Amino acid sequence: MHQRVVGAARPPRPLNPWGAAAWLVLSAAAHAAQPPAWPSQETRAEQQARIALWPGDGLAPGDRPLADAQRVFERSRDPVVPDRYVDRVGRPYLVVQRPAHPNGAALLVIPGGGYARIVLDKEGTALAPAFAGRGGITLFVLRYRLPGEGHADGADAPLADAQRALRVIRAQARQWGLDPHRIGVMGFSAGGHLAASLATRYGDALHAPVDAIDRASARPDFQLLVYPVIDMAGPDAHAGSRRQLLGDAPAPERAMAYSPQRHVDARTPPAFLVHAQDDDVVPVQNSLSMYDALRAADVPVEMHLFPRGGHGFGVRGTNGLTAEAWPTLALAWIDTQREVSP
Repeated sequence: MHQRVVGAARPPRPLNPWGAAAWLVLSAAAHAAQPPAWPSQETRAEQQARIALWPGDGLAPGDRPLADAQRVFERSRDPVVPDRYVDRVGRPYLVVQRPAHPNGAALLVIPGGGYARIVLDKEGTALAPAFAGRGGITLFVLRYRLPGEGHADGADAPLADAQRALRVIRAQARQWGLDPHRIGVMGFSAGGHLAASLATRYGDALHAPVDAIDRASARPDFQLLVYPVIDMAGPDAHAGSRRQLLGDAPAPERAMAYSPQRHVDARTPPAFLVHAQDDDVVPVQNSLSMYDALRAADVPVEMHLFPRGGHGFGVRGTNGLTAEAWPTLALAWIDTQREVSP
């Protein structure tokens, strides 16, 4: 079993051309947690690269339209370094980033945002140069439904979308020039929780099948978890993500049921974990707990812990840090997965 840990094992806790002239005043809670933001939109290329997840009107099975339209906000003052996020996703979809020289592998990319929003750039578009450009991997970036926005399936809405997204990619693999056995998932922060949930609960029947695509396997062939939220029950849980997913005071049994490390078994896909030891938003113990569970189940796992980096560094917040190496390490690890995929 291949394992690799960089750093101490148990550290102490510790392109936007559309800017508007006026700031948008958000709700008091959102404003307190987020820097100022103003309305934006997806680019024309992103709009043209959309793949709807669900057939017909685009709504998930049993869901209902949201009262408010989807919206995109920009938080960066630098048009060269956009930092958009989206919320009010009523009809979830994928945005494809195709490499010039595809190698047959694909990643379902699940950005974070605390289950209150979905970041689009630092854990989405910014991945393209390394993973699509250098790596030749086809990226499918997920715009998933958020659990606190009134969807019929509540806390299971994001996972239902992630399962469906993996099935859509696998069912359409041949037309994209992909190997259906080299389809992984990569998630960041709360998106890491969703990716880990997919990797451990891919077989959960969250709705009746709606078409032939739903007969495809939703199991990722491999998983990459980058500063992931994992535990929902213990002292290292990210309170904001848990609140958005499960409410203010979930029963302990419910919180444990939504903690992916508790669902790891021998069929869980091989994993690659990345975390910074000085992450004061999502404690590194989240990755350590997942690592321990994977090892206990004899699942191949490689973990890289970096001394500095904080939270949410993505691929562009690591200049001058050893964490800058993580995309290169990830690409090398992904390349080895062709040897272990079924």
